[in-house]
Amino acid sequence: MVKESIKKILTYRSGKFVFSSRFSEPKLSKSLIEAKVIYDTTVNLPLLVKDRASLNVELSRRSILATAAIGGNKLPAESAREIISRAGTADDAHGGCEQSAMEIRNIKEAYDYAGGIPFDPRFFLTEEAVQKIHYLVTKGLRYKDNTPGRYRSHEARVGDDEHGGVYTPPRNLDDIRMLMREFILWINGKELMDTPPEVRAALAHYHLCLIHPFGEGNGRCARVVEGILLGQAGKRYIALLLPDFYYRNMDEYFRAFSDSIRGGEDDVTPFLEFTLKGWIDSLSYFRGKIMSFLRKGVLRAHFGHLKAEEKINQRQYDLLILLMDYRDYRGSFTLEDLFSASPFCLLYRGVSERTGRRDLKKLSDMKLLNTPEGAGYILNPMVLE
Repeated sequence: MVKESIKKILTYRSGKFVFSSRFSEPKLSKSLIEAKVIYDTTVNLPLLVKDRASLNVELSRRSILATAAIGGNKLPAESAREIISRAGTADDAHGGCEQSAMEIRNIKEAYDYAGGIPFDPRFFLTEEAVQKIHYLVTKGLRYKDNTPGRYRSHEARVGDDEHGGVYTPPRNLDDIRMLMREFILWINGKELMDTPPEVRAALAHYHLCLIHPFGEGNGRCARVVEGILLGQAGKRYIALLLPDFYYRNMDEYFRAFSDSIRGGEDDVTPFLEFTLKGWIDSLSYFRGKIMSFLRKGVLRAHFGHLKAEEKINQRQYDLLILLMDYRDYRGSFTLEDLFSASPFCLLYRGVSERTGRRDLKKLSDMKLLNTPEGAGYILNPMVLE
């Protein structure tokens, strides 16, 4: 049973503010158990260093793109990916770049900062870290009434009628300063430190958005803070996957905030329900990615064994490896593709069409290739099953 922690603060001019970890255990217990089971059966699966690095790059990119898109960034995904890949390199000439491109670059820098914090399972969040993240997220951007890393001194309104109504966060600078001090004390308190990390991180995310301490970039800042707390709890991959879940379910994301704000009795069940749903979704995706890497490793060994036993020749082996590495089990190809499409044409240069046809027939007869509905050939990843 999670120990409840409620802290009520009477601000100078904005009335009562409540920090709360109250939620309905009957509603969340099944999700908490499911998340734990999936995590425990996934976390120790072996992964090669190169595969782990590849997965980290992919998930980091998705996290940055999703965090930016939730904040309204409209940059096409391909352009954003190019900016992410160049950021911090000699080719990164960012002077005078457009606002949307700078938002992407800033978010990457904030995530890089988060990833560089030394690991500590009893990590204490600091006010300076929150301000640093906000500075990195919004520096150089032309936002009205926003100073990077500095709390706002003007009234703000959050949300809209479509997603549960408009919320007015604390509007006084002295109140915001007080609430941020109290937030740091609360989120680092014993009750919250002993709370499951997925719950503690979500509570930090929720209450930071509730205080809404900055002029712009509050959601981006809160999602990076959530990622830091999860990463420091040893759950870095989930930290990178959650923003993508939030983006894919953006309407539900905003409504979860509103439902918790308006639910009464300081109950944050709706937001925690939503984030735990994201945990399960993210863990399932992560497990699927690891199983894909493991399957590739087993298939690669199987293909090598067939070649060593002279059941397939070098060219047929190379074709199977090409399909596995470049097609990733997706998309069909034809006999004609062997001689005209990259990367096959390099492998089949100087090879007759008859030989190519014979290769495909042999690999199909061995069940190494499938021919779905006569649409061509695809690698059969389930051949060993």
